[in-house]
Amino acid sequence: MDVFKEILPFMKRLPIKKALTNQHRVFKSHIAHFWKNATYDEVNNVINSSVIINGEDKEIIIIEQLVREVLDFPDDENSPTGFPERMVKGCMLRMGYNGALNKANYLKACFMKPYKFFIHSVIHALSHRKGGYHVMKDYQMCMVTALVLNKNYNFSRIVFHYMKDNIISESKSWMYPRFVQMMLDHAYPNLVKDEENDLMVLKKCIMKR
Repeated sequence: MDVFKEILPFMKRLPIKKALTNQHRVFKSHIAHFWKNATYDEVNNVINSSVIINGEDKEIIIIEQLVREVLDFPDDENSPTGFPERMVKGCMLRMGYNGALNKANYLKACFMKPYKFFIHSVIHALSHRKGGYHVMKDYQMCMVTALVLNKNYNFSRIVFHYMKDNIISESKSWMYPRFVQMMLDHAYPNLVKDEENDLMVLKKCIMKR
């Protein structure tokens, strides 16, 4: 564990700590109902869906600012979603990356051990995919770059963007179940929760506090 002694204090200071560490309980019926009924309003750039309260559908509207507020992301509407390629590659080298630099995506296995754990936590918490956690997509490389170099980055817009893409894709998945449940509970704190029969055990690894 000595190899992680330096990276753990750094991770505890990360400005996206809530998104990484909050172990919010997630309920299958809530997530399934949300994504089944989710639609995207392109004109107003909002996601519309519903939750069931006392047997009735209640509207919930997801906007980028709600993502920002509920997850405590340290960004605003003017924050960037990308960085110059030279900056990103330089940051990857700083973390000891020993793979090919001319590839579109970088491999988690090619970083030094402490950074592997850091990248693992970021990918599992913030990835829009159900698998493929060994590969860093371009936006994930930018997220890591922002956190390592203490740069401003629009985490909220990325999460909202992939939620929107999930809705308009041919096959929806239960994307970001923990984040969705946090937003549902924020909007409706008294949602009925059946912890014995409805609790979802998340397969994604969440960094412990």
